[in-house]
Amino acid sequence: MRSFSEIETAVKRATRGIGFSWGVAEEVGKNIRLLEMFGLPGFKNINQYFKVLRNQDFEKISTISTINNSKSLYCPITMGLNFFDQSIHLKDANNIQINNLGFPLLFIPFVSRTSEIIGKRIFLKIDNKEFLFNFNQAVYSNYLSGDIVEKGEKTELKFMENNNLFSEEEWSELYKLSEDTFVEETDELKQSAAGAGLTDND
Repeated sequence: MRSFSEIETAVKRATRGIGFSWGVAEEVGKNIRLLEMFGLPGFKNINQYFKVLRNQDFEKISTISTINNSKSLYCPITMGLNFFDQSIHLKDANNIQINNLGFPLLFIPFVSRTSEIIGKRIFLKIDNKEFLFNFNQAVYSNYLSGDIVEKGEKTELKFMENNNLFSEEEWSELYKLSEDTFVEETDELKQSAAGAGLTDND
């Protein structure tokens, strides 16, 4: 089994070899590593994309709007880089739609990393494939296949509001229970606490 480090290095070099800058190659290497860590087929998708890229032009977007249409397939790397860079301005949009995205699984890591940067969960739907990104820590999905996906007819993104999954009543109940651990501070406790750092080497 190839290590994640081997995968990242090979992808980075291949990305540079196909014509992208070293800076972009670094990002793509990290992205494919992330996909593989999430259990998604990043390596085989980037490999196939580079094969196709030798003989086919992909649309390179510069400014992302709420609705993005192209007759030819969008480049997932350029789309991802610009989405990541412009996310601070895009996060207040209710929905973003991208039509005709080439190799859309390669767009996923950019979305995951954006979730961490802006501090919001992001819901992504690529045709019938759904993904929920949680601050670049985890991804929940109904897509379990290891297949190559060459085209996303309709890709939709939604920035989720950060809401607690519990009520204020539940918070109050548990917080009240936590108060049972509070101990009134005495002079003896103050002295023992002050000296703890002098003897505790754990």
